[in-house]
Amino acid sequence: MAASPPTINPRYACFRLKIKPSVIHRWGVFAAERIPAGRKVMEYTGERISRKETKIRAERPLNYIFTLNKYWALDGSVGGSGAEFINHCCEPNIRSWVFKEHILYMSKRDILPGEELTIDYHFDKDVEKVPCSCGAPGCRGTINLKD
Repeated sequence: MAASPPTINPRYACFRLKIKPSVIHRWGVFAAERIPAGRKVMEYTGERISRKETKIRAERPLNYIFTLNKYWALDGSVGGSGAEFINHCCEPNIRSWVFKEHILYMSKRDILPGEELTIDYHFDKDVEKVPCSCGAPGCRGTINLKD
């Protein structure tokens, strides 16, 4: 029996969103309605883990870890809202905003129905390079920041 596809937890989404296969990477989150610029789209949720545990879990082939602050991170693979399936793009349509210990995803511009939601992961330039497949005109070729 095949595993069921991931889902969006509507408790943390402010708009109708769908998860479906993405040309960028595995699954992606797509707008099911128009999302105006400057609006909260959804919250990134997951198990709160220490930096020590983050290092351990980051070794997995697939991980959904978002750094919250110097000590804590959220592992979206445990209790995630569905935001963990938002893929990287070098020219994203959403941004993250950490506010009162919550990770909020905000729209940078109007997002049309059917459009995939994307965010710049901003991986540090000093960690292992991860190739990018976003396809944006300004793609830097890596998820990592450039010098």
